[in-house]
Amino acid sequence: MNFDILEVGKAFMVLFAVIDILGSIPLIIKIKRKAGDIHALKASLVALGIMLAFLFLGEGILGFLGVEVEAFAVVGSLILFALGAEMIFGIQLFKDDDEQSLKIASIVPIAFPLIAGAGTMTTIVSLNVEYQPINIAIAIFLNMIIVLVVLKLTKRIEKLLGKGGIAILQKVFGIILLAIAVKLFADNAKLLFV
Repeated sequence: MNFDILEVGKAFMVLFAVIDILGSIPLIIKIKRKAGDIHALKASLVALGIMLAFLFLGEGILGFLGVEVEAFAVVGSLILFALGAEMIFGIQLFKDDDEQSLKIASIVPIAFPLIAGAGTMTTIVSLNVEYQPINIAIAIFLNMIIVLVVLKLTKRIEKLLGKGGIAILQKVFGIILLAIAVKLFADNAKLLFV
């Protein structure tokens, strides 16, 4: 286990792009409006825990359950696709208005699958092949600091953007989310049938 700043930097950038917390701001605002509040620290810690657990135990757990990483990624892509469709078309696919769902909004869907989703977990497994786990863990931790800051500043970001800005961002990032979902599906679905 050797620390390498270059590996940390590369893993950080890959995870930053996949987590896409800045692109998720419109969705976070939408969830926050429904749930009333998001516990930024709780969401960040849960996502951090999920990602670190997946870094060290992920392949083993999926293997034990008989689930291929590709199948996991395909399911994640379908969830991302549904979230993107909600953002673009203004429809509601996820019915979560009951009191219990609102209480856990910081965990589902913020911590999982938005931050620590199938795309992130698949990326972590891929990075684990190329880089030392300690460097990936540091990259995950650094990304979670950024996630925490963005979640804490959601109200200020919302005020800064205004309703029009949020609506535009929501549509744009909904399209990006759909594109990521399609790519994740295409990359992994074909591997399931080889």
